[in-house]
Amino acid sequence: MSESSPAITVSSLVKNYAGVTAVSNISFTVAQGEILGFLGPNGAGKSTTMRILTGFLPATSGQVEICGKSVATQTAEIKRLIGYMPENNPLPEDMRVSEYLYYRGRLKEMGRRQLGVRIDELLELCDLKRVRHRIIGKLSKGFRQRIGIAEAILAEPPVIIMDEPTIGLDPHQILIVRELIGRLRGRMTVIISSHILPEIEQTCDRVLIINQGRVVAAGEPAALKREILGRARYTIDMIAESADVAAVLVEVDPSLEITSENTPDETGFRTFELSTDHESDFSEQLLQRFAADERFRVRAVGRAQPTLEDVFLAATRRSWDVVDRPKPKPAATDAPKT
Repeated sequence: MSESSPAITVSSLVKNYAGVTAVSNISFTVAQGEILGFLGPNGAGKSTTMRILTGFLPATSGQVEICGKSVATQTAEIKRLIGYMPENNPLPEDMRVSEYLYYRGRLKEMGRRQLGVRIDELLELCDLKRVRHRIIGKLSKGFRQRIGIAEAILAEPPVIIMDEPTIGLDPHQILIVRELIGRLRGRMTVIISSHILPEIEQTCDRVLIINQGRVVAAGEPAALKREILGRARYTIDMIAESADVAAVLVEVDPSLEITSENTPDETGFRTFELSTDHESDFSEQLLQRFAADERFRVRAVGRAQPTLEDVFLAATRRSWDVVDRPKPKPAATDAPKT
């Protein structure tokens, strides 16, 4: 595979279960060394897609290639190219940490000398050195998740797939796992499925959102915010008349407009919501302009910062609206006269 070839290529992937379509003709690529966030509501087809990518589940139709090899026809080779951490992360309760990693390394056909050095590296990387001789069943959820990640990257495969790697973790443990995944950037191609959207936004280079088995949004988080949410939004709390505010907004930038305003409270203050197509931050200009005019009494100026959660909700809601929208009825025609 050439340097520029994608690590993962999915083309027209379909998976049906007893007449129900779980994955409906999705296509995407993941570049080498990229960290991709794979998002979607429950039942969207995420886990099905990931199982197909790893070769655990056959597709109904379509093609998946990992590092240029077909998942459908080269299953044995594919399993050597992928490190997989499933959602439930099944681990043997009665084995010690280093013992388990050694066992898994031998199954992955790693040499004994190479394996010993690699296990030491992973215990350091995943902050597991102090529990290397502990029984896995007696460890916390956070340690068990890190053991799952260590096992997935043990043989240094070019592709890592993780299903909910931070599920059930406390904020401190999530931070450790996030930093661990970040260290893989550029070295391995990583797909992460998660419902913790702030973690995806901070960890991933790009996100792919699916709903009802279809891709509904894909791109860098910042680009998706602009594409799906569109206009930047501001709020201003002040005592002012709407007409006066509108006139000042034209002076600051003609694209600024009032989208809503509430009634004044008992002190006379009200909140104006503004929007603009421009990406420039007008917060300081708005504050200076209104504060300098004695017609206005300003209490606060803020810019609404959209999150990946806003993008996720908008993209999935938009896809539901398309599906649920009633089909137009055919136009009535006069019956032919007899």
